[in-house]
Amino acid sequence: MLKSMTAFARVQQGNDSGEIVWEVKSVNHRYLEPGFKLPEDFKALEPEIRQKIGNFVKRGKLEFSLRYKLNRSAQTAIQLNAEMVKSLRQVERDVLTIVHEGDSLSVAEILQWPGVVEEADRDLKPLQQLALASLDEALQQLVDNREREGAALREMIASRCAQVSGIVQQVQQRRPEVLQSMRDKWTSQLADKLADWAEKANPDRLEQELVMLAQKLDVEEELDRLLAHVNEVEQVLDRDEPVGRRLDFLMQELNREANTLSSKSQDTETTRLAVDLKVLVEQMREQVQNIE
Repeated sequence: MLKSMTAFARVQQGNDSGEIVWEVKSVNHRYLEPGFKLPEDFKALEPEIRQKIGNFVKRGKLEFSLRYKLNRSAQTAIQLNAEMVKSLRQVERDVLTIVHEGDSLSVAEILQWPGVVEEADRDLKPLQQLALASLDEALQQLVDNREREGAALREMIASRCAQVSGIVQQVQQRRPEVLQSMRDKWTSQLADKLADWAEKANPDRLEQELVMLAQKLDVEEELDRLLAHVNEVEQVLDRDEPVGRRLDFLMQELNREANTLSSKSQDTETTRLAVDLKVLVEQMREQVQNIE
């Protein structure tokens, strides 16, 4: 199923220890590039998180954000290190004895001193396990959203492919009329030129020139390749695998054939159709950049 690389997921879960919230943002990228905003107590989970990501997503730039909140029952009491405070006060008095001037440490400054306020070790293992378990749900939600967006992209690209095929058919239907018109024009022009070279135009020479010009401006191969590429795009859209890179390559090929058709055109209507063709290809190319 076609997947977009642009999506968002949010999962919030809790247990007896507290609550966690996952937020995952995904945008297009050539490769798989995850980034993490994890609390310090959860950074050790990053290797397991990376392993899980690869099971759900193959391409895209992803940003993972994790927040947590402990329940009141799981919060530990704050303890004052009285010995540390006494030591600070003694050092303060010793310094003032030497310098004889200066302000005493405020209570706020003492509390900010490393080691003065101690917090008992917290058991975060239940929340860490919850974070890993809920990550699967967040990733699945992300994949589901990418698939929904991918379905819309598939419909858009399939519609443009149908329009491309319609334009190619219009050009093919005009070819006999255009070729006859060009033949009449070239015959008149070449006959005039050959008349300047000889009293009587050489019919064989004239026919050779017409054949060379017709070969130079023939677009049948381009039209056939356009239809072949469109058929390939339609088949790729139904593959159950990442197809973004292949679709991007096919868009390049479609654009190349559309440019060649435009450059060879000797007819105003064909030129207009070639421009419409390039517009459709560009619309598809822009959307293909978002496909995994």
